[in-house]
Amino acid sequence: MSEFSVPILRSPSWQHSFQGSRVRPTNPFVEFREEEIEQSIPDRFDQIVRSYPSRIAVKSKGQVLTYAALNHGANWVARTILAERGERQEPVALLLEHGAPAVVAMLGVLKAGKFYVPLDPSHPDARTSYILEDTQAGLIVTNSRNLPLARRLARGTAHLINLDELDSSHSPEGPGLPISPDALAYIIYTSGATGQPKGVIQNHRNVLHKAMEYTNSVHVCADDRLALFYSPSTSGAVRDIFSALLNGAALFPFALKEEGLSDLAGWLIREEITIYNSVATVFRHFISTLTGEERFPKLRLVHVGSETIYKRDVELYQTHFSEGCIFVANLGSTEVSPIRQYFADKETRIAGSTVPAGYAVKDTEVLILDEDGRELGPNHIGEIAVRSRYLSQGYWRSPELTRAAFLPDPEGGDKRIYRTGDLGRMLSDGCLEHLGRKDFQVKIRGHRVEVAEIELALLDHLALKEAVVLAREGRPGDAQLVAYVVSAAQPAPTVSELRSFLSERLPDYMVPSTFVLLEALPLTPSGKVDRRVLPAPERARPGLAQAFVAPRTPAEKALAGFYAEALGLGRVGAHDNFFDLGGHSLLASQVMSRVHAAFQVELSVNSLFEAPTVAELAERIEIALWLAPGAGVGAGDQVGAREEGEL
Repeated sequence: MSEFSVPILRSPSWQHSFQGSRVRPTNPFVEFREEEIEQSIPDRFDQIVRSYPSRIAVKSKGQVLTYAALNHGANWVARTILAERGERQEPVALLLEHGAPAVVAMLGVLKAGKFYVPLDPSHPDARTSYILEDTQAGLIVTNSRNLPLARRLARGTAHLINLDELDSSHSPEGPGLPISPDALAYIIYTSGATGQPKGVIQNHRNVLHKAMEYTNSVHVCADDRLALFYSPSTSGAVRDIFSALLNGAALFPFALKEEGLSDLAGWLIREEITIYNSVATVFRHFISTLTGEERFPKLRLVHVGSETIYKRDVELYQTHFSEGCIFVANLGSTEVSPIRQYFADKETRIAGSTVPAGYAVKDTEVLILDEDGRELGPNHIGEIAVRSRYLSQGYWRSPELTRAAFLPDPEGGDKRIYRTGDLGRMLSDGCLEHLGRKDFQVKIRGHRVEVAEIELALLDHLALKEAVVLAREGRPGDAQLVAYVVSAAQPAPTVSELRSFLSERLPDYMVPSTFVLLEALPLTPSGKVDRRVLPAPERARPGLAQAFVAPRTPAEKALAGFYAEALGLGRVGAHDNFFDLGGHSLLASQVMSRVHAAFQVELSVNSLFEAPTVAELAERIEIALWLAPGAGVGAGDQVGAREEGEL
């Protein structure tokens, strides 16, 4: 429904004074006061720079920036943008990889009085081109590494600024523009039900409010060192970046896709990270790399969100982390975050199989509504809605979508109501349980995905006449996309062909892990697709373009076993492509950890992306062994010896 049919009815007996679980951080911090959100992000950042000029602001691979250096770089970017585009408010696209340059560019855009649109260079050109066209961004900020891609996407319609070639004649002083808290700060694109991404708008006040809430709830302080795993194109990155930089803390970007998980524990220890924040799937894969001997003496907070959090996740935290470390589960969205938080410590016991969404956070009221928009009492299931004055301004150039999701408060005032489309139930003590999506939107590895977007992309394939996509749980806590397709002609397209087709149009997390070919889709009596009776996919090797060839060498046999174990398959052939079999970046990291343990060779996760078949990766392993110190004649035998001894 796009609007309430009746005013919200309240039950006066349902008033909760219990505002959250009793577990809370105890470290000292400086409170982020509510009046401090009535300014711009650059105003707050400049205050922090004056207080902590020589402290580390951002440290990424090969680059360390103090607050003074970060400010200098951001000012330089701002001056360059102003010289190029003037002072009018407009979107500026950022095409940069995970790391310090992206942070410099974000601040530079904001200091120039404009709003940024983060683009992920790893996403398909078609998706990025759509975002550029939708925002009508006339400027792309990039660097030398991504300059060829930026030129291809710009198509002569947008100007380019290369961070590696800024005009040194520009002043390093801040432009000092007056920027209202109501000014737009960014547009972040999420998956859209119409088949195209939709841009969520946020202003400076809302970003500062997000930073204030996170600061005060988990006690972010200047001594903290925050890991940044989220892509700059996600709202999770916004929270981590600005909660750190608006408090004098240090931000440590870590590119999981490039670095993998095998050394993440060592990195957390070496860099003395105090706050870990990731999606639940990443957390589970990270924990699977631990031996139980690791100690994280500085880590005081493990923050997990963006997906359903299971009881097992809390138990994993309790097993591997110290008494001084707290676990936080977060429920939020790009439109408003946080919605709820749940804190746990080493003594917390979870009654059900999933962790509750948690208890109230400041300035954000949760309502459970029925189909007519009436508020439901405790223990009734309904749609989760959020009432607050700190909601997104809506969806960029999508007034109908905005009116459907963001409603005026029937009680008047400056608050609005956002209907999340999620189902939930409020318990009698004020704790919220999250019960999944009302529609077919799902969370895959922390990314919110509309399966309709994937279905529409599949139907662009001329050989398909019907397609349905579902999220199914493979291993516990690891949701995977399954595509059910009906071919328009014979022979039907292979899995390899379909994966390649989608990879050119969608991000990797939206490409289904499994494809099931059906003669027809099951229908309900009313003629609609009956998603409930779609068969669970068989855990057999899918129909690939190439025929099955048994692994031949010891290295190939070991790798085939690693692939099969990670993917839950019965057998894997020598020429089978890991990603065509349903693999993704997190499983790739798991496989490469096994490779390192079995063969004692230093190969990056990128090796699997570059050599995805069993035979190709086995060849790389054999070359690495030949090149290892002391290797020579007999190195090929060494492969077999190591494989036999380790497995």
